[in-house]
Amino acid sequence: MALFEYFPNYIWNLSVAIAMESGAQLGEIIDMCQPIKDAAASGADAGTPAFMAQWAAMGDKLIALAAEDEAKGRAFSASSKLERASLYLITAERMQGHGHPGRKETYAKALAAFEKSTALGEIDRERVEIPLCTGTMPALYTRAPGEGRKPVVVYCNGLDSCKELLYWSRLPEALARRGISTLCVDQPGSGEALRLQDLPVDPHSESWASKAVDWLERQEDVDPARIGMTGISLGGHFAPRAVAYEPRFASGAVWGANHNWAEVQQKRLKREGENPVPHYWAHVMWAFGASDMEDFHAKSADMNLNGHMDRITVPFLVTHGANDRQISVSYADDLYDQLVNAPRREKVIFTPREGGVEHVGADNMAYGRDVIADWFAETLGGRTA
Repeated sequence: MALFEYFPNYIWNLSVAIAMESGAQLGEIIDMCQPIKDAAASGADAGTPAFMAQWAAMGDKLIALAAEDEAKGRAFSASSKLERASLYLITAERMQGHGHPGRKETYAKALAAFEKSTALGEIDRERVEIPLCTGTMPALYTRAPGEGRKPVVVYCNGLDSCKELLYWSRLPEALARRGISTLCVDQPGSGEALRLQDLPVDPHSESWASKAVDWLERQEDVDPARIGMTGISLGGHFAPRAVAYEPRFASGAVWGANHNWAEVQQKRLKREGENPVPHYWAHVMWAFGASDMEDFHAKSADMNLNGHMDRITVPFLVTHGANDRQISVSYADDLYDQLVNAPRREKVIFTPREGGVEHVGADNMAYGRDVIADWFAETLGGRTA
């Protein structure tokens, strides 16, 4: 199994694949991508305004169509269209450089469509804000069905995702089916926390993850003894670090092992491996609140899990794609090998036999979703059947 590669560059193909895995319609993908195929030939960065224009236009069309449904009292149909509108607008926004004209407006429109879709579709996700030492951490709370206190998983972003994309990965749906709630967070350096509050990445993820645990412990439907933590992509740094330093987490997992991201930056300077977004260096400096490259490398120096993983004393799962073009599979080996005090540890490398071989399963998220959901069901007291 391989990535759907319509364009001549990895970054654009990755965005299309993520959208397809997040609920896009294939016909709409084709309509958005055909007019910009030639623009992609000039490079991942140069053609991004054309990319944004096509994807934002589709988002606008779907918002208009949703309004027509709503006027007829067809709220569920309107919700479905608004869901895709939000996805296409977020994809358009994600592909732009920091400060690009229209980026803020596109993001605001995406959030509004998502919120309206939630209400019209009666979707199981509540937007909440978790107090931090500075500002707040916006999040989406998906409750497992049934009465009583439930286990819950804190699910965090990578470098360039957002809580809406976390929800669209359908891991919250898979966990809810297994009796587990999910808190998808826009932690500092991602999503709303970065865009609307200017909160930069904190490599010491326990500082914000512990605030999520504080909030969850106050919820009447949460079992505080059964809280897990996972993260996708760069969340493969944040989740293990948080589990290592926040003793209230009862289980952990990563969707992609980002064991030494500081080292990855040195490789990217040498053009080893693929970048996740266009305008890469501008993006990371924005996310880390860095003034220049030297400042960025200083602020990201602690993005390295070596020497910390022996602190994990709860069950931990490591997953990774065998053909990940961004983060070497060797980092999954490093993480697994260093979990020497975990009472249960498991390493799953997705191969061409099943799929999910690309970075965080961009070619097929079904396998990562199932394995991680089953892991938490087994380690937090959910159900797998």
